[in-house]
Amino acid sequence: MLKKEALLLIPNVLKVFLENGQIKSFTFDGRTTVKDVMVTLQDRLSLRHIEHFALVLEYSSPEQSHRFLLLQDKQPLAHVVQRTHYHGMRCLFRVSFFPKDPVELLRRDPAAFEYLYIQV
Repeated sequence: MLKKEALLLIPNVLKVFLENGQIKSFTFDGRTTVKDVMVTLQDRLSLRHIEHFALVLEYSSPEQSHRFLLLQDKQPLAHVVQRTHYHGMRCLFRVSFFPKDPVELLRRDPAAFEYLYIQV
């Protein structure tokens, strides 16, 4: 039996864990890329600027604490799932780099600033 945190519980459906505790599910095929999921998340979360965020795979091993693998925009989701040993991994929508001027992000996109704030 797979853990509820497993990357895939249903074939071709990716669960993305958000910082606010929500989980968004995405069906994918061989052409669906990480960028496609990012654009959909941008719309669902009402974010205007997502350049500071990325999808990451979170995993832990017995000898190390949590590790994160940053997914590239052009990567097909099917390829990501096939080449990783996804048992025990979770896909997260997280900040990938901190903005140079957080106040400017607050002015441009309060929703993105709030999502960033939750993580830090």
